Amino acid sequence: MPSPLRYNKRFDKLTDEEKQLLEINKKSIADFVEQSSSVSDVHYATRNAHAKTYAVAKGEFIIEHDIPEKLQPFFEKGKYDLTLRFSNAHPKIIKGKKDIPAYGFAVKVKDENGILLANFPLVNFPLFPINSVSTFLKLFTSVNRFFIKKWSSFSLLMQIIKVIPSTFTGSFIKNIFKLWRKRNDFFLSFEYHSVGVYRLGDYMMKIKLKPQSVPKNFGKRLKVKDAIEAYLNTENFTADVMIQLCYDLKDQPVNQLNVEWKKSPFVKIGEIKMNKNSLLDPYACENEMLSFNPFESKIFFQPVGKLQKLREDAYKVSMQTRLKMNKLLKYNK
Repeated sequence: MPSPLRYNKRFDKLTDEEKQLLEINKKSIADFVEQSSSVSDVHYATRNAHAKTYAVAKGEFIIEHDIPEKLQPFFEKGKYDLTLRFSNAHPKIIKGKKDIPAYGFAVKVKDENGILLANFPLVNFPLFPINSVSTFLKLFTSVNRFFIKKWSSFSLLMQIIKVIPSTFTGSFIKNIFKLWRKRNDFFLSFEYHSVGVYRLGDYMMKIKLKPQSVPKNFGKRLKVKDAIEAYLNTENFTADVMIQLCYDLKDQPVNQLNVEWKKSPFVKIGEIKMNKNSLLDPYACENEMLSFNPFESKIFFQPVGKLQKLREDAYKVSMQTRLKMNKLLKYNK
């Protein structure tokens, strides 16, 4: 196996046009979050993506004893503390309807002293339908404006149409069918993915979380939130944490997120464990206000790539606006 490619700042560099579009997008994020309590009909300001919290829990990340020697410096401790948030990707909190199976599994990793090491927002679909930064920013801005009634549904549809061609890859179509077959499966039975690329020191990696022995039909008649709570109140949860390393940009592209990496085997580095009764109050202010900004991670675990780079300012603006609005709304449950 060849040596992994090394991280280079050029993977993250945005053009002047992309930076201008990002400024417009940041304004739309702030506008959305300011009005999000009305958009979702709740008493607090929400995130502008993954607004709906199903559950928040505590857990542990236990490192494998025999991980490859080159990975050992990044995981010197045998165990790390985790805070986990389970969510739905929709920017609006939908009530009384069946949720689309677009799920989030966000992981906050801390050491034994409570020092933050990394945030990893994972999702249950391994690919992203957009490679163009400009196309993504225009679409994301139009979505924000649509929900706060500053843009028509026709304008949003035009932006969505521009995305469709990049979904016609073998990887993307295969995973769409896979998700369709699993659309009614239990939340905790899904595999979760980083989608984008992250640093592992000087290396670059993708992450996959693979649950162990979770029944896909658990809580079939329950709402997603109730099913998660029922499971974690009665069962222990374990998932394998696996990574792929980037060796060749042809087979493992950093800025092409609509195709799967190939010729890079998954390596198990540890397990996530949640013991039963590990749930926290998802409506408590300190839990609803949690930030999973991956750019708050230590430098050797931060995101890589142009689309990932957008998260840095987007998360920051969203969080700053949520803090401001929730102080005004006196959200302190």
